Amino acid sequence: MTPRWHPSPNFGDRRDGLRPTLIVLHYTAMQGARAALDRLCDPAAEVSAHYLIGADGSLWQMVREADRAWHAGAGQWAGQEDINSRSIGIELDNLGTHPFSEPQIAALEALLPGIMARWGIGPAGVIGHSDMAPGRKSDPGPRFDWARLERQGLALAHRPGQGGAAQPEAFRALAARAGYPMDETGEDLLAAVRYRVRPWGRGALCRYDMDALAGFVAARDAVA
Repeated sequence: MTPRWHPSPNFGDRRDGLRPTLIVLHYTAMQGARAALDRLCDPAAEVSAHYLIGADGSLWQMVREADRAWHAGAGQWAGQEDINSRSIGIELDNLGTHPFSEPQIAALEALLPGIMARWGIGPAGVIGHSDMAPGRKSDPGPRFDWARLERQGLALAHRPGQGGAAQPEAFRALAARAGYPMDETGEDLLAAVRYRVRPWGRGALCRYDMDALAGFVAARDAVA
């Protein structure tokens, strides 16, 4: 799949010799792909991403993969900071309040394998913005179909495990093993984990959250 080249001035060199080991998925939360494209290429906005996928499946590239786009912001994953220097950013034209379209997800499925192959990124390296920045970010949100990517080996596949009793400290320990940052409130961390492994979850921390997260941790440990 060949993207349309629409260069953004908002990029720089990857720092400290870092190379992409992650792919971070976002939603734009804007009114249409054109509005998002304009913002991601506006010098005053100081934001960008490597790719943008429209709701109709249109694909644009704004920053070379070898360069550092400004999409992730503050946060960390698996104890590593400066996610911009460690990742490829993909924006999906979606407000976060409705399902992602079939043409858009099909385009994402066509795009991901090439990026993963070029940089040696495995399924565990495909994460959401909310994974690395709980509380600050919620994208791609609960309407994103992670299970569909998992079935194709484009995200980490997992099944519920045995997480034990629903205790906040045990949950935080499991989340840290999964890769989540620990400088977040319990509510923000629970929301971020649910976006990824149990988006239908509601209410207080429960045993089902523990089991879902334990399965995710086990899957990560298996490929580490």
